[in-house]
Amino acid sequence: MLAIRLSDEIESRLDSLAKQTGRTKTFYAREAILAHLEDLEDYYLSAETAARV
Repeated sequence: MLAIRLSDEIESRLDSLAKQTGRTKTFYAREAILAHLEDLEDYYLSAETAARV
């Protein structure tokens, strides 16, 4: 379970997308996370490794 706070603008855009496509807001939040998770892992884990050197 994950709870996140979104700005009103992002919440509105997400809600609109979900309504127009018949998918849930959770579906799109999950898709966004999955699309960027690898990049975030690469960035933060490499930064952590570089800091140890």
